[in-house]
Amino acid sequence: MDNFMKAAIDEAMKGLNEGGIPIGSVLVHKGEIIGRGHNRRVQKGSVILHGEMDALENAGRLTAATYKECVLYTTLSPCPMCTGAILLYGIPKVVIGENKTFMGAEELLKANNVELTVENNSECIEMMQAFIQQHPTLWNEDIGE
Repeated sequence: MDNFMKAAIDEAMKGLNEGGIPIGSVLVHKGEIIGRGHNRRVQKGSVILHGEMDALENAGRLTAATYKECVLYTTLSPCPMCTGAILLYGIPKVVIGENKTFMGAEELLKANNVELTVENNSECIEMMQAFIQQHPTLWNEDIGE
């Protein structure tokens, strides 16, 4: 596992330790993390702060050219909302920790020529499976079910 996915997992653990949903993300530009985030819907009472959205928010305003040179790492397959943000800002590559517990809008990303790498990392899978088993209502709220 590379350091960027490890950083995304660390973010997911922060979210879990805060009483939230364990999904983390980092935005990487030219080999450097420029934005970190984790799902903070519970902590902030937010409807949009998924891990990817939090990482983008924490990166701050960037130029379109910067986004086009970024890689987004996320512990879980991006939902339609996060996929929309990836497409809106033209992020060309996404590395996904796992898509076994939740399959996001990967086909939409592929259809828009976003390069995807799915690691199916055992740590990511186990973390989400345990969370979903322990907190099914909170998980269903997070994915809109």
